[in-house]
Amino acid sequence: MSHSDAPDEGRGAQSGKSRPVSAPYDSLSVTFREDQPLHLDSGETIAPYTIAYQSYGDLNEDKSNAILICHALTGDQHVANDHPLTGKSGWWDVMVGPGKPVDTDRYFVICSNVIGGCLGSTGPSSPNPVTFKPYGLDFPVITIADMVRAQASLIDYLKIDTLFCVMGGSIGGMQVLEWATSYPNRVKTAIPIATAARHSSQNIGFNEVGRQAIMADPNWHEGRYYDHDESPSKGLAVARMAAHITYLSEEAMQEKFGRNLQDRDKVTFGFDADFQIESYLRYQGFKFVERFDANAYLYITRAVDYFDLAADHAAGGTLADVFKGTKTRFCVVSFTSDWLYPSSEARTIVKALNAVAAKVSFVDITSDKGHDAFLLDEPDFFDAIQGFLSSAAKQAGLEPARTTGEAS
Repeated sequence: MSHSDAPDEGRGAQSGKSRPVSAPYDSLSVTFREDQPLHLDSGETIAPYTIAYQSYGDLNEDKSNAILICHALTGDQHVANDHPLTGKSGWWDVMVGPGKPVDTDRYFVICSNVIGGCLGSTGPSSPNPVTFKPYGLDFPVITIADMVRAQASLIDYLKIDTLFCVMGGSIGGMQVLEWATSYPNRVKTAIPIATAARHSSQNIGFNEVGRQAIMADPNWHEGRYYDHDESPSKGLAVARMAAHITYLSEEAMQEKFGRNLQDRDKVTFGFDADFQIESYLRYQGFKFVERFDANAYLYITRAVDYFDLAADHAAGGTLADVFKGTKTRFCVVSFTSDWLYPSSEARTIVKALNAVAAKVSFVDITSDKGHDAFLLDEPDFFDAIQGFLSSAAKQAGLEPARTTGEAS
């Protein structure tokens, strides 16, 4: 790619003024111009489009130490740095950093905001190049494969031919599986965590409840709330509350909250938050609307609903057919108390990999923390990830990073 044909790279600036959630803030970003469209599964294209990303560590001389992290449903590119909106630590700073399981003294780590997102990558809150107003529902429906296609454009821009590892949890794990099947020759190792090869009927149902909560909010304005001095914050908060229940386990909720009352000695016989669990969920919903766009929630949950790896790749075949001939080395991880993506879903993936004699390790971590366990302090999980990556790095002869001065 010549310099004149290259996408535009930049770094967003923070502002104290009111701005759409899609503002890139302090992330790195690459804009692919109109002559570099993103072709979608729906048959539509997006052009131009921007991918916002963060990177950590240094790319070594032969560019063999790159790890791509794929974020979950409401995650973003801020893996191991303070979040520009919330001020909180990165969503996976327990996993990524110097001396941590994903050691940034050894690996060059990349994470991009998914296409359709709202932290800098092009999504429904981004300006439509035709109208110069936010897309809203004019933004085309996207899929997990579309997200991965956009990520591949970023990796191409960074001039990285092969990724040492692609890893991620939940819908990030779906992206990992999509990478390993759509770009098998570009992925040395893959770590899908707390995920599934297709979205279940139950989970589609949960997503639909969230979408309907947003669309029932009178401030949604058929997706055109950007033109109004209001947003569907109540609907989005309810969507987040419903989803958050699925991220926890019954045991964890009972241990943390039980039937304890919130700042009172007895019930009020009203509809205030009498119980701690009610107060907790309301807080989660309230905080969420400060950092996430309602339409982006609609689009990303829809992309997850459409995910079905075998149907998308095997043309009526089995899941095993998707992985035929793969040279990628897999480590599939699940958690015993995860009922959103239970261990049985991981075993289905492992069984398919075993059927084609793929190189696969499987770790089912005993935990009472539910689906969110992959984001929390789980020593056995950390040991499994560190052990797998170290073994794969040793096998590949991967040396500690030495910067090339590129893609940093």
